[in-house]
Amino acid sequence: MKYGVAIFPSKPIQDEANSYRKRYDPHYELIPPHITLKEAFEATDEEISELITELKHIANETEPFKIKMNKVSTFAPVTNTIYLKVEPIPELEDLFTKMHQGKFPKNMEYNFVPHITIAQKLNHDEYSDVFGSMKMKHFQLEDTIDRFQLLYQLENGSWTVYESFVFGKEYV
Repeated sequence: MKYGVAIFPSKPIQDEANSYRKRYDPHYELIPPHITLKEAFEATDEEISELITELKHIANETEPFKIKMNKVSTFAPVTNTIYLKVEPIPELEDLFTKMHQGKFPKNMEYNFVPHITIAQKLNHDEYSDVFGSMKMKHFQLEDTIDRFQLLYQLENGSWTVYESFVFGKEYV
C-alpha cells in the first residue's frame, strides 16, 4: 500500500488555500491542503507497523510550534506549481529529517521546501496569469501545529488519514 506523512493546517488556513485550489489544483478532491513531510512510499503491513512506532517516538519528542505564510511562491521552471510559502523553521526541518532516516524509506526526491500547494499542472499561459496576480497579494497566515498524520492512498487516488500523532503525547 502507498503511504505518506503530512501536516494538515487549521480550517481557516485550509479554507484560504482551497479558495484557490478549487480552480487551479486538479488534486483538490484527492487530499486537503497540507504540508508534506514524507513523500508517497510503498510499505507492507509489517513495515508500516514499525514506522508507526517510529512516528510515535517523533511525536513524543516534538512540541507544538507556529508556522507563518506571508506570500506565494513557485517551483517554476521545474513545474508550474504555485504554493503558499511556509516560512522555514527548525521544527519543520527537524520533522522532515527524522522521517528520512532510520527505518524510513529513503525516497526524498527534492530538497525540503515547506509549502501548501494552491495551483499545479497549469499550462504556461495560465501559470503566468495566475502567478502574476497571486504574487501581488499579501498573505498573513499563522497557525499552531500540534500533530501530523500518516496517510494512505485509496484505489481512486485520494488520500485518507491512517493515524494522527499528537505532539508531546506519551504514546506507548
